[in-house]
Amino acid sequence: MALLHQHLGRQLRPRSRLTSQRIRNAAVALALCLTVLYFLTRPAPPDEVALLEQHMNAGPPMYPINVVKSTIDWGRIAPRHPPRERPVQLPRHAPGRGPRRPRIQHRFGKETAEERQTREARREAVRDLTRKCWDSYRRYAWKQDALLPLSKAGRDQFSGWAATLVDSLDTLWMMGLRDEFDEAVAAVAEIDFGNSSTPQVNIFETNIRYLGGLMAAYDLSGRAVLLEKAVELGDLIYAGFDTENRMPVDNINVAAAAEGVGLWVENAVVSASPGTLTLEMTRLSQITGDPKYYDAITGIVDLFFRGQNQTALPGLFPMFVSMSRQDVTTGATFTLGGCADSLYEYFPKLHALLGGVGGPQLPFLTRGFMDAAKRHLFFRPMLPPTDTPTPDILLPGNVNVDADLIAHLDPETEHLACFIGGTFALAGRLFATEDDVAVGARLTRGCVYAYRAFPTGLMPERLNTYKPHLPRGFTTAKDPRYILRPEAIESVFYLWRITGGAEWREAAWDMFRAVARATATETGSAAVLDVTVDVERGGTVPLEDYMESFWIAETLKYFYLIFSPPDLISLDKYVLNTEAHPFLLP
Repeated sequence: MALLHQHLGRQLRPRSRLTSQRIRNAAVALALCLTVLYFLTRPAPPDEVALLEQHMNAGPPMYPINVVKSTIDWGRIAPRHPPRERPVQLPRHAPGRGPRRPRIQHRFGKETAEERQTREARREAVRDLTRKCWDSYRRYAWKQDALLPLSKAGRDQFSGWAATLVDSLDTLWMMGLRDEFDEAVAAVAEIDFGNSSTPQVNIFETNIRYLGGLMAAYDLSGRAVLLEKAVELGDLIYAGFDTENRMPVDNINVAAAAEGVGLWVENAVVSASPGTLTLEMTRLSQITGDPKYYDAITGIVDLFFRGQNQTALPGLFPMFVSMSRQDVTTGATFTLGGCADSLYEYFPKLHALLGGVGGPQLPFLTRGFMDAAKRHLFFRPMLPPTDTPTPDILLPGNVNVDADLIAHLDPETEHLACFIGGTFALAGRLFATEDDVAVGARLTRGCVYAYRAFPTGLMPERLNTYKPHLPRGFTTAKDPRYILRPEAIESVFYLWRITGGAEWREAAWDMFRAVARATATETGSAAVLDVTVDVERGGTVPLEDYMESFWIAETLKYFYLIFSPPDLISLDKYVLNTEAHPFLLP
């Protein structure tokens, strides 16, 4: 700027033949130049800087880091069943020759001042609630897995490795809670992944909450200690593949594994358990350059790929599979809900993480399950005639296949299955099938409808048979709880980011107000035991003394992202794991 003034000053020094009109013209030109320069060089509004660029110049940590090495070095334990000598390498393409990455996000236009003001107020409401919940966790349950908000205490359930703390790292970062983030990172550095509060470590939960949380926070902040601890944990999960057939165990006995005692692959596990290791282990190979993690999960992908069209409902996999027998085809019950959900979610997401160069398996698996789901699992529920116009919705059900291979739809819906609308929309953009985006929108509207239909504004865990006090169009609230789940708002987030439709932001705000009101406690938020209580007639919502780690890690994060600028965690730059942890696309 000083050089510009100096240059212009030289040009404007009066000369003997310079007229007053020329002086005025030059002054006008200077003013215009300075105005243009101001708009080109002025900083972005504080909102944008805080959300989109803060981490680029975050500076050193605000808390001292004392890295504690885990008492078991999982990477140094000699395997009883060594992997192949030449591990499968991450697929790559020659520079300039790879497939063009499809655009996922809607091209958002400039918002008006009024739209911005409304959005920011809503975002701050989400941030305030998050901070309240986090402060309560820090005060009453620090370094424990979960907060008990009513009794103001903590509880361990996932190995005692501070699940809420690790799970919430990237949420704290995104929300600009820098001091809280740095304190949490310092605590993470001291976690001992060789010492579990339970004899068995569940590989699935450890993978999505802990490993996913560490890698996402590393991708966002670049803090080296997070990668160091992620490698320790990744080596633990990798040790779970030390079996005769190199298929992973569902639970790993820490003491036995540390002593080199052989692991036994379970005869039957839910299909989501092995199927939901693929994204995180692939990302760990991408970050570290060590192909062993990706090599381990290729056997899982191969197994599901080989079996997809050999099941009783070709395209879909039974609820339970056997890793010991390497059998993913035997079974007669099929669902997109609990036990199977993230198996299907990871097919298109792994394709995206690999940049579309992972070969034909993932597109085949994705299209196969989507086509089968449209044919067999999705249904339009009977709605009350008072709903005008009639909502254009779908809901995901379950299917049981009888001995004659006839498929019977069970129109039971559960909250866990509400992820499928977002997955359909994402896959629709990845594979350029806009009809699937439309199907995803109808499925998401179905879950939004379920929220709005109940007097608390919350959808129950599971819906099925008839009771008179429920809204028409629904049968029994088979499980009437709301345990702070994210799946419905997850799909609303995807539909908002992919289509840009205003209905999704408004639906999100309705959902947030209902959730915040019904779950409110002095210390933050607690699970709801019965969403069918008629609060309008004076009913009191019964609460459960529990706050799951995914409340901050997923549910509040999705709400926050919906009311943030769309470049914050863009779907064209990140892929989110099933716990809403964003992994940077390579």
